[in-house]
Amino acid sequence: MAHYRALGRLPRQRHTQLRDDDGHLLREELMGEEGFSSDSSLLYRRGVPSAITDSRVWDLPDQSRTPNHPLKPRHLKLHDLGTGTCPVEGRRLVLGNNDVRITYVVTGTDPSPLYRNAIGDECIFVESGTGVVETVFGVVPYRAGDYVVVPRATDHRWVPAEPSRLYAIEANSHIHPPKRYLSRFGQLLEHAPYCERDLHGPAETFEAEGTDVEVLVKHRTSAGIVGSRLTYATHPFDVVGWDGCLYPYTFNIEDYMPITGKVHQPPPVHQVFEGWNFVICNFLPRKVDYHDLAIPVPYYHSNVDSDEVMFYVGGDYEARKGSGIGIGSISLHPGGHAHGPQPSAIEASLGVQYFDESAVMLDTFAPLELGEGGLAVEDPAYAWTWAGRGPSPSSGAAGDDGGPAVYSNS
Repeated sequence: MAHYRALGRLPRQRHTQLRDDDGHLLREELMGEEGFSSDSSLLYRRGVPSAITDSRVWDLPDQSRTPNHPLKPRHLKLHDLGTGTCPVEGRRLVLGNNDVRITYVVTGTDPSPLYRNAIGDECIFVESGTGVVETVFGVVPYRAGDYVVVPRATDHRWVPAEPSRLYAIEANSHIHPPKRYLSRFGQLLEHAPYCERDLHGPAETFEAEGTDVEVLVKHRTSAGIVGSRLTYATHPFDVVGWDGCLYPYTFNIEDYMPITGKVHQPPPVHQVFEGWNFVICNFLPRKVDYHDLAIPVPYYHSNVDSDEVMFYVGGDYEARKGSGIGIGSISLHPGGHAHGPQPSAIEASLGVQYFDESAVMLDTFAPLELGEGGLAVEDPAYAWTWAGRGPSPSSGAAGDDGGPAVYSNS
């Protein structure tokens, strides 16, 4: 995020004195990535950011993962998943690997606890709802269709104005625009499908008072992902000013300009962000291929190097007609399995000039495993929908009534 911003009170030169109106010296904190070698921001605080008075265990929700074995495509119905209402503690793990995890929560309207992910950046897609995210950098409003990108180790809390469906992509790395869209100095280029004016960071600083304030911290140990409850002597929201290129921001999919072509375009033209060993794309309402003999739906393709996850959030996804996929569905198409449109969708797409569909895609370069939330809402029929029939009873995977499992792909 190499776009400079400055908010609040700052000294004329960095690493020099800044005092409040009563003459008290403010504390300078550098929040930076990759050991002083990448993006950073300087924050000026009233309190001491290191001053903790207690540290206890925060018991995280179930983080266990189950391998996709035996290998098959999966359909997960997220709208059937019951969650807690806390935007942070209510999240349930749907899919994950050692690089990235997908969680899901349907919030209430109560604010979350103060929270910090010390493992990696978070990119939360707002399926529905409105509210704000209060952070040490200021307040970031959110609405349906927003990606909310929160840098690693940013103290923040979610304050929903209404119940919100949040699809959280939690990385072990940083999340940023694709490098091919950036100049060597970090500016988004003319061929990029969005630009800097589409990215909305905090507009002003935000302060809060308090002592002995608890912050939930998600972090790593040799035992895996764990949580701690740190109690701070003063409120973390004590920043009177900051400047730099590291801060939370939102980007709404309505501001993404889809790239189309004469024949079907591959998924990389729909990319919006990337992290270590994964990319994030969005498929949005758009005009489609204009060759006289074009086939608008995707061709069959083998994920040789990656697992593909599609989260269907709007419209009518043409390639999946007859599969059971609908709004709120996730499809997991793993590496090692060729996938593509349902057979009847190919002929039905001929001559179509416009697709009314919205989906968020995550491609990972390491196999994804199912979290307890994903296992809880799996549609067992999906894997067989291309063939129109499933395993025989003797295989141990028959239909619910004990007879052959037969499914429609029309």
